[in-house]
Amino acid sequence: MLFLVQSAAVYGIDALIVDIEVNLQPVKGEADTTSPVIIVGLPDTAIRESKERIRAAITNSSYFFPFHKTTINLAPADVRKEGASFDLPIALGILGANGDLGNGENLENTLSIGELSLDGRVRPVRGALSIALRARENGIKNLLLPEENATEAAVVQEINVFPIRDLRQAVEITQDLQSGKDPRTLPLKLDINEIKNKENHYRVNFSEVRGQASAKRSLEVASAGGHNILMIGSPGSGKTMLAKRLPTILPPLEFEEALEITKIHSVAGLTGKSGLVTQRPFKSPHHTVSQAGLIGGGSIPKPGEVSLAHLGVLFLDELPEFDRSVLEVLRQPMEDKQVTISRAASSLTFPSNFTLVASMNPCPCGYYGSQQRECKCSPPQIQRYVGKISGPLLDRIDIHIDVPAVNFKELRGKNMPLGDASETIRERVINARDIQLQRLSGERVFSNSAMSPTQIRKFCALDTESENLLERAMLKQGLSARAHDRILKVSRTIADLDGSDDIQPTHISEAISYRSLDRNYWA
Repeated sequence: MLFLVQSAAVYGIDALIVDIEVNLQPVKGEADTTSPVIIVGLPDTAIRESKERIRAAITNSSYFFPFHKTTINLAPADVRKEGASFDLPIALGILGANGDLGNGENLENTLSIGELSLDGRVRPVRGALSIALRARENGIKNLLLPEENATEAAVVQEINVFPIRDLRQAVEITQDLQSGKDPRTLPLKLDINEIKNKENHYRVNFSEVRGQASAKRSLEVASAGGHNILMIGSPGSGKTMLAKRLPTILPPLEFEEALEITKIHSVAGLTGKSGLVTQRPFKSPHHTVSQAGLIGGGSIPKPGEVSLAHLGVLFLDELPEFDRSVLEVLRQPMEDKQVTISRAASSLTFPSNFTLVASMNPCPCGYYGSQQRECKCSPPQIQRYVGKISGPLLDRIDIHIDVPAVNFKELRGKNMPLGDASETIRERVINARDIQLQRLSGERVFSNSAMSPTQIRKFCALDTESENLLERAMLKQGLSARAHDRILKVSRTIADLDGSDDIQPTHISEAISYRSLDRNYWA
């Protein structure tokens, strides 16, 4: 008997519907409890091994495993399949072919995924949100998947999401759906409006940072314009503390943005029971990270840190400590806002529209230029240290800011005024972003940092005084054409924060101050 069930496989951050055909063919001669099970359709090792898990799960769930030659085809047959998420649909296919699912009709309107334990329990899988979205696009009404993945998948409307504990429950729900009865297990429903209106609550706040007014201001500018930023300062000056608070001043996620982030984290297996990701991600990989760990990789590529930081912050602490070859792979995702990973069998693209926040010490010991401690590094040591960061990478960073050590009075002074809270700064950032969206409407860019040279000339016109100020700065500091464009972009953002239609000399002056490395920092 031939029976058809539907499942799905995840490629990149999208899903592909997989038809699972199960054919039972009588074995000539005496029945054998170890009748062969053959799986075809480019399965990987985990899928080939699944026949033993499925046999045990069916038997331990008090169902009969047929004494037939069982052939299982995963279609389309020319696409490689991997993972254990096909266990549940294959088991349902075998039981359906054996007549245990009711009227014997194929499960054409039901999709199932899940890994089986030997006792029949269903384990969670990756990519539930992507699979739910694909099921809706294909008009599939019912989705059976592990309980741990149900909240994530239920975000998708117009499909019935059934949380499954074990194989017996899956069979019962399938029998009810086949017979037209109301399922004994009700589909999970979520209040989408409640999720959309969910307020972000961060455990950290900018008001906790003592001193560092200029650094906080530069982070506000970076958030408002989508600019990448590099902080330079001695150990303990607060660079990491500042970076961790940057997500708290970014605009709240739109629902569509939250779905996009959740898809990436789901494919990486990082959502768990939390369901929809409602906060902008903050990723801080260790400096020993590999190229594959940073941009993604694998035989079937998985997202790396740059994609997991999509629509959030990628923080690279101690930037010169990263391997130079690893840093160089950042250039494509920083420029294109996506990363493409090519393999012999496929080429996948992951989104990577992140804000880069990097930090570094001014020298190997960290105290070059410090008034608290003496630097013991020689000029060649400093040169080797700084030389680990390539010019093309620095060219993609709009803001370089000094972060000096906080003095005792700022740290402990009882009458020292507290800085603005994250909520206050975020309101200013949101207002500046709204101004940019209106100005750049129809330009196919959404922030000042993404403006092209043509758009810079169009939207960053200068008066005579501002023009003269920029000219003097370029001549005195020997700034490059790239630095010129970045100063204009940052100036436009500063003007937006001030609510000014025109770029003023004060905006140009502040933007120039954010180019520390262009002033021959180590001279």
